[in-house]
Amino acid sequence: MKRNPRFAIILSGCGRSDGSEIHETVTAMLAITDLGGSYDCYAPNIEQAVVINGLTSEKTTERRNVLVESARLARGAIKDISELKLSDYDGVLLPGGLGAVTNWCDFAQSGIECTVDTSINRVLEEAYKQKLVIGAMCIAPVVVARVLGKYGVTVTIGNDKTVAKAIEVTGAHQQDTKVEAACIDEKNRIVTTPAYMLASNISEVNQGARSMVEAMIRLSA
Repeated sequence: MKRNPRFAIILSGCGRSDGSEIHETVTAMLAITDLGGSYDCYAPNIEQAVVINGLTSEKTTERRNVLVESARLARGAIKDISELKLSDYDGVLLPGGLGAVTNWCDFAQSGIECTVDTSINRVLEEAYKQKLVIGAMCIAPVVVARVLGKYGVTVTIGNDKTVAKAIEVTGAHQQDTKVEAACIDEKNRIVTTPAYMLASNISEVNQGARSMVEAMIRLSA
């Protein structure tokens, strides 16, 4: 009998402005546990690209570590992504937040020609080759497209035409998707949801997270 699905959640810090978006991360965690799965958290042990004051949205001169900041979201139960053994999991899940495009890669600064952190690149490439399910929320599908676009994967970032055009440059396809739904690429085993690319509240994020996780569990069966 197949064990309950296990997922590796990859974090990029803590907070929408310079890390993983908190609502997206928590609703994804909740959906996994509510639907009978389990998860472990990982993050790169690297310095944040920028630290943002969450109250004023202004850059600060602080220096913070992505793994240390991600531990806030994981309640301390987190490991360096270098320790991640993908063979232990059925899928990987990447919440959104601006840390995805500043800490995992420099898309926010360089656009779709961005450089992806080697640890994130490794995880996505190996997960794809091992046929694990890959889930991503909000802006995180941009990173998936940058790494896996050469395989013709389909993702969603909602309906943002500018970002959609950037995604198409990679060879990936962008599919407009409603906030409560998930874009499901059955062939490539990739599931994405718009989250705060479209959402106006946490309830809408929660609906999309659940749709995504339901599809991920089905594909991992």
